[in-house]
Order: sequence, then structure tokens, then C-alpha cells
Amino acid sequence: MHPDNAPVSSLEQALHAARALVLADLVAREVADADVVSLVEESVAHRRWWVEQWPEGAAFLAGLVAQDVQDALLERYGRWPVCPVCGSGDPHALEVEPELGPDPHWVCHKAGVKVAAVGSLGPGATGGTPAP
Repeated sequence: MHPDNAPVSSLEQALHAARALVLADLVAREVADADVVSLVEESVAHRRWWVEQWPEGAAFLAGLVAQDVQDALLERYGRWPVCPVCGSGDPHALEVEPELGPDPHWVCHKAGVKVAAVGSLGPGATGGTPAP
């Protein structure tokens, strides 16, 4: 409950959940500096407007915020999250799948595996499960 005892809206719950999942992945990969956390906040603010226009999209927020942060990090710092599965070749980033859908995962397209659900990314351990 908010301090004014009003229940938290489902929109706010979805936004907070998306923020928490992406922050968990950033912390797991040790890149959750203040400026990176600001990128998450910028995405959440942008997505708040987006989901107010399309409430049915609330289930897609985690994947969209993850993609927003990934894009912003690429512009400023480089690839994130770097694939922990492929040990050789050029380092490459994982991608969020589905691009617009519920239950988003980090996927390595090169190896064809799901690495982790958004919010459950480990510190870089190898492994993964075959992507459908």
C-alpha cells in the first residue's frame, strides 16, 4: 500500500516488477552503477506512458525495459549482457525473446539456447537450454 493507504495499481506493480527484474540482471553482471540505474529509470518512465496507452501490454514490460536498457548500454558502453555460453569467437550480446511478449528470456542466437529468464541472469556461468 502507498503511504496514503491507496492500493498500488496493476500498472505500477508491472512497472516495479520490470524495474526489479532488469536491475537484478544488472547487479548479477556487476554493471549496476548509478548512471546505468538511471538508464533503467528512463526506460521505466518511457514505458509508463506506453503502457498507459496500451494497458494490455503490461505483461511485456520486463522484456521491453530489458531491451531499452540493452540498447542504451550499447550506445554508451558496449554489449550487454555478453553471452556466457559461447567461449570462443567474438564476444556477442544475448538478446531478449520474445521481442514483444510475456515471459522474456535472454537467448544466445549463435548457440541457439535460452540462457536465463529476464531477472535471473547469473554472473556469467556457462550453460543454457535449447531455444525453441
